[in-house]
Amino acid sequence: MALDDICSPRGEFNAIMMLPPPAPVPPVGAEGIMSTNTFSINNDHRLDLPTLDTPPRILLGAGPSNSHPRVFSAMIAPTVGYLDSAFIQVMDEVAELLRYAWQTDNEYTVVVSGTGTSAMEAAFANVVEPGDRVLVGVAGYFGRRMVDIAGRYGGDVRCIEAVWGEAFTLDEIRQAMEIHRPQVLAVVHAETSTGVRQPLDGLAGLCREHDCLLLVDTVTSLGGVPLYIDDWGIDVAYSGSQKCLSAPSGVAPLTFGPRAMAKINHRQTPIANFYMNAELLGKYWSGSPRGYHHTAPAHLFYAMREGLRLVAEEGLAERWLRHQSVAETFWAGLAEMGLTPHVALEYRLPSLTTVRVPAGVDAGAVARRLLNEYNVEISGGLGDLAGKVWRVGLMGYNARRENVAVLLRALAEVLGR
Repeated sequence: MALDDICSPRGEFNAIMMLPPPAPVPPVGAEGIMSTNTFSINNDHRLDLPTLDTPPRILLGAGPSNSHPRVFSAMIAPTVGYLDSAFIQVMDEVAELLRYAWQTDNEYTVVVSGTGTSAMEAAFANVVEPGDRVLVGVAGYFGRRMVDIAGRYGGDVRCIEAVWGEAFTLDEIRQAMEIHRPQVLAVVHAETSTGVRQPLDGLAGLCREHDCLLLVDTVTSLGGVPLYIDDWGIDVAYSGSQKCLSAPSGVAPLTFGPRAMAKINHRQTPIANFYMNAELLGKYWSGSPRGYHHTAPAHLFYAMREGLRLVAEEGLAERWLRHQSVAETFWAGLAEMGLTPHVALEYRLPSLTTVRVPAGVDAGAVARRLLNEYNVEISGGLGDLAGKVWRVGLMGYNARRENVAVLLRALAEVLGR
């Protein structure tokens, strides 16, 4: 067959000339099943659902918090590809705004496509090698999760324990480091299960004395509580999007300082994780050209960008002051009702307050009434504090006095105070 026979005058391939005639369509039976098919479709799980209509809750629990309306608006931007130049620009802007929010110049500052726990796992997966001693300050539920994850990557995990609702002193950590001589010290800056803000002063100096990395959980502090990654000498930090940053969950900030990157670059064993692998993620975030790693959730990146843009517009000092001031208003209202925060003022976290449940009160029943009758969500206690406290988050967009007023009035009515 000559070339002219299979090409159109415009040089286009004439597919009709090359294809065999179409096969006849098999007849369709009464049940909508082709008669040549010996299988039938099971419709047991086929649902005819209405359009999704979730209630507009006031989310004052431990997270997620309500997203800022501007964040939702950003999420309707068109989808683009994960290597589109427009998306690469979004990634670069997110990284730079994160450096501001975290007060760091770390080159390796990214967001992981996953929740805060994914960033926690990424932190340990990259800096912990089998046999490395990891000292974890366990003062709550998420300290225990650190122990679990570090152990899964072969760490020789040692613990220092604190009563849930208390913080570690520098001397307690110093003594534990002298005993265990760890390669990684891991602490939670803002323990979401207890409402404790762990002081970080002096920890970087201790870590450098012991040639040890300082790894810090900042999930409930980033964007709401004073936090200085570089000035405080933090080597590894991670966070979440759904707390003080007022964005949906699903992407999680992660930063590695120079000492952490040196550890990663001189590992004796391969990183035992593909999805959270710092080397592979780094090629996507800063490679030249950018290298494919995974299909990033574009709309969650848009949300993170807008959440961080709100942080920059407000200014960190002003944002931290707002969270502190709103929390103090809440604490004063609790005192008037005869309710007591679980954590001493010195270590109390402004973004999340644990409130002691009065004797004889069913904590879960109160939370259910607040949700069902007032549309307000608060959280119950976790782990050692289950049934003993309520956890109230005043984070990001929700750190407003009108939310405090609504919650205090609802609590007073439910408790009869």
